[in-house]
Amino acid sequence: MARQNGIIKLKGTIGGISFYKTSDGHLAREKGGVDKSRIANDPAFQRTRENGAEFGAAGKGGKLVRSAIRILLQNAKDKRVVSRLTTDLLKIVKTDAVNERGSRTVQGGDLSLFQGFEFNTNGKLGSTLFAPSVNAFDRVTGEATVSIAAFAPKVRIAAPAGTTHFKVVAGAAEVDFKGETSVFESDETAILPYDNANTAAIDLITAVTANTGLPVIQVLGVEFYQEVNGQMYPLKNGSYNALAVVKVDTL
Repeated sequence: MARQNGIIKLKGTIGGISFYKTSDGHLAREKGGVDKSRIANDPAFQRTRENGAEFGAAGKGGKLVRSAIRILLQNAKDKRVVSRLTTDLLKIVKTDAVNERGSRTVQGGDLSLFQGFEFNTNGKLGSTLFAPSVNAFDRVTGEATVSIAAFAPKVRIAAPAGTTHFKVVAGAAEVDFKGETSVFESDETAILPYDNANTAAIDLITAVTANTGLPVIQVLGVEFYQEVNGQMYPLKNGSYNALAVVKVDTL
């Protein structure tokens, strides 16, 4: 893989060299590789097929999670969240101790490894919100709660320059990785001033299906705003908003 330099950037294939654009810039590489039909049928590529199947399972799982929490994710994500999410879910797939290699699944793996995943590396929750939260899920009722004691925003939140206001958001997703379906609900505070005065205690409540037998993923985030002439605007288009997985509950 080589980087394209110069004023004119190429796209396409010329003389066996493929030119293309990525988030890292304009790149070029030699066209090649093993024939697709050989990979699909040759016994020598059995491991390749197994790895591909499990990578596909991780990719589908990541898409399902992103779709489930889309309402919150659209305000707090980085440009590599898709690949990072797939990478982390592939690690979970590989912990599946029941299914054979090539057939292992996200749901069959250790989903507790997903706890702490940050959806926006430009504004990580772990380095943004320093007010301790208590995250709980009642599987019988399906109720998920996030509780945060009163705190002074300028003391407990590391906000980007220009912040005048913020809000705390939370969500719970009941995810069926096998059936590729989900149930999601979110809750949020009002838009609060970013100052030294203590907030009221925060209690965010969401609910999924009562007595569900599926994994439930809780996320928590902070969104930043700037007030201009009485109007609230997402600060820097939300590029520093934080959102992370704070609890994963499985049977």
